[in-house]
Amino acid sequence: MSKTLYLQISEKSKKVFKSVVETYLNTGEPVGSETLSKTMGIDISSSSIRSILANLQRDGFLFAPHISSGRVPTDKGIRYFVEGLLEFGRLSKSEQQNIKTKCKAKGALFEDVLGEASKTLSGLSKCAGFVVAPKYQNKIKHIEFIKLDSNKIMSIIANENGLVENRILEPNYVYDDSNLRKVSNYLNSKFSGNTFEEIKLKLNKEIKNSKLELDTVSTKLVKEGIIQIPPNKSQNPYLFLHGQSTLLEDDLISKDLDKIRTLFDDIENKSNFLNILESTNNGQGVQIFIGSQNNLFNHSGLSMVMAPYKNNEQKIIGAIGVVGSMRINYARIVPLVDYTSKIVGRILS
Repeated sequence: MSKTLYLQISEKSKKVFKSVVETYLNTGEPVGSETLSKTMGIDISSSSIRSILANLQRDGFLFAPHISSGRVPTDKGIRYFVEGLLEFGRLSKSEQQNIKTKCKAKGALFEDVLGEASKTLSGLSKCAGFVVAPKYQNKIKHIEFIKLDSNKIMSIIANENGLVENRILEPNYVYDDSNLRKVSNYLNSKFSGNTFEEIKLKLNKEIKNSKLELDTVSTKLVKEGIIQIPPNKSQNPYLFLHGQSTLLEDDLISKDLDKIRTLFDDIENKSNFLNILESTNNGQGVQIFIGSQNNLFNHSGLSMVMAPYKNNEQKIIGAIGVVGSMRINYARIVPLVDYTSKIVGRILS
């Protein structure tokens, strides 16, 4: 938002506007001049307040749902409030420790960390919490194949930072334990310290140039168990979501159930979450999308607070945040999302 916009509003108008928004966020009801004159605690007459409200409505910061009712903030108004007038709170040490403990609760598995982060954000914010990330691209420490039965093999891929990803394979060939050990030892001796995608590229090159130091059966396992595994592209991101039902608890949102159904469909299909990752890469800190500005969900009653999380090289590897009503507690939720994103980044680094 431009500085010119801030300069267009006088200090007295800012105080009145701030009081309108704070009251609306607390009650969800239109705010009138009489209510403001009683609650503001400053010497401004009711006629002056009415004049200021009329000017704010003319400039697009407020609107009146009904002719005789008070005013409520527009999307533009809430954005102005959040970006220019809101004082953000701080998390207590106990809240910080609670977030750390919950995010680490289920160990070091990548999926568990992200799932717990999403659940924790939802619980603390009373909104829908989400975590989204491209398939993880850390350096591989160890790869092992284990036979489950005649038709299934489990591949265990351990990253250098201790995160483990298990995949169930259903190959077109029956392998014995000797084949599995041979391929595991070969991969670990030659490719430890590479990312999974780097390993696939190098194996493809070796096979193409007939330089793969394995027999025909073992080469077949390499193809089925490594090379032919779908690539870990950001077009197929991890997505963890908790607390969707909280969106239905807000009267403004629940009145438009068709849009809510569309939102849930988008979330389940992971559509638009690529846009979240793209938006995250364009920003360094917490980003706030309010109402119609939020084209990710195209719902004028929703807000989203989102922050990137980074690895120890300060590379953005995903996004974390909450989706809720425009009446969410921004002062609390912004530092909550910011802190949780930093914790997730540290755990995954």
